[in-house]
Amino acid sequence: MPSNKDNEQILVVKSDIIFSAKGGSDPFGGGKWQGLKTDNLDYYLDLIKNNYQFKRRGDVENNPSFQQIIPYILFSFENKFFIYKYIKNAGEKRLINNEYILGIGGHINKEDINNGEDILEVGATREWNEEIDFGGNLISKKLVGIVNDESRPVEQAHLGLVYHFKGDSPNIEVKEKDKMEGKLIDLSELSEGTVSHSPWMKIIYNQYLSKK
Repeated sequence: MPSNKDNEQILVVKSDIIFSAKGGSDPFGGGKWQGLKTDNLDYYLDLIKNNYQFKRRGDVENNPSFQQIIPYILFSFENKFFIYKYIKNAGEKRLINNEYILGIGGHINKEDINNGEDILEVGATREWNEEIDFGGNLISKKLVGIVNDESRPVEQAHLGLVYHFKGDSPNIEVKEKDKMEGKLIDLSELSEGTVSHSPWMKIIYNQYLSKK
């Protein structure tokens, strides 16, 4: 029997639209990239917002002809970044290990369509509110890049919109304490070795956080 996740309707864009070799109005030429794209982001946001559709997750999960668009949120307070990990009670056994994760995120759904508002920002905010209890104010929200990784089949079907949220308080924790635990860590203590070895995590650390 397919799982509820398999039947979820998620936002996708055809890969040949995102990675068009023609480049359209992108002065950098379009086509595929490996790593974190930080230039001409508005062009790609417009491509996504003008060409998205919803597909059953089970039909596209491993289909690289579609890009599943994933908001992926980094949070910092002053010079500290929030990291979290899954613990032994988590339902998805494949997620349980000692590796900390930096990004908070997930798929965008039909429920994120909201009276003409930016569906990508609505989706990112929903994911944040579902996963995190934050006792302060978010003082900035910035899209810092779009991550694409071609090294493994799973990543080839996903495109990450990497947001950096900054807050005015260290009062942050995960909501599902029976499944996860989190903490703030100083940027100077953060290294490729302290976070998950997933391709996205390494790209975001090496191409963004290590340069801060």
